[in-house]
Amino acid sequence: MSAKPEVGLVREASQQIVAGGSAGLVEICLMHPLDVVKTRFQIQRCATDPNSYKSLVDSFQMIFQMEGLFGFYKGILPPILAETPKRAVKFFTFEQYKKLLGYVSLSPALTFAIAGLGSGLTEAIVVNPFEVVKVGLQANRNTFAEQPSTMGYARQIIKKEGWGLQGLNKGLTATLGRHGVFNMVYFGFYYNVKNIIPVNKDPTLEFLRKFGIGLLSGTIASVINIPFDVAKSRIQGPQPVPGEIKYRTCFKTMATVYQEEGILALYKGLLPKIMRLGPGGAVMLLVYEYTYSWLQEN
Repeated sequence: MSAKPEVGLVREASQQIVAGGSAGLVEICLMHPLDVVKTRFQIQRCATDPNSYKSLVDSFQMIFQMEGLFGFYKGILPPILAETPKRAVKFFTFEQYKKLLGYVSLSPALTFAIAGLGSGLTEAIVVNPFEVVKVGLQANRNTFAEQPSTMGYARQIIKKEGWGLQGLNKGLTATLGRHGVFNMVYFGFYYNVKNIIPVNKDPTLEFLRKFGIGLLSGTIASVINIPFDVAKSRIQGPQPVPGEIKYRTCFKTMATVYQEEGILALYKGLLPKIMRLGPGGAVMLLVYEYTYSWLQEN
């Protein structure tokens, strides 16, 4: 008798993992160029820098002219390698935390938000080493052919700085903040609003209802969590003075950026981030829901 619930749990978990991984892979392939642009904006420190981008359009033009089309796909291998397990962890742990919180007398609104927070913190631990490699590759302004390979760059980091919080896991606290806050808002908003707005019988209108709520979820979560994202990029990216570490911890980095560059510097890269994670967030939720539903039916 104990075998049946175990088989059911394994099947449910595998369906959630496959659906979550599929959602991540589709999203990263569509949206990675905007992630490159966002990272470049976040690591540039002042407008007087001759290499700084003047606008979103200028950044696209300069990257294309100086680095070619493949410049927009720098650092894509780490997220591709990470996105399947990362999004699988994101959605699987959200579902499992949500189930566990069902044993506690919490309101549905709070349950979705706390489950989202838990999934974000878990996801951050899995993905942080990949983020360190990705940010380093995205910050490299050489042509695609001249930049180091993903594995070669990862080996450089391990050889010079090790596996710890100064090496392949640097910026972990900022990554925890970024993912924890994002997922808390993202899942909390999406599922609470989706439960309020009535289901539409027309499949096209129902798709648009879910896409619209997902778009808002990704956008609002991006606006709220971007200071953590800027701190993460500064810690994991190249330091202003080679050999001297200026950005070490999450909140100290935020304070330094605020004191030296003003409050708006904590929102650098917001437009490309929203352009990516607004529609990207909607794509992920829809791919996950439709894939998970199909797997359950088949």
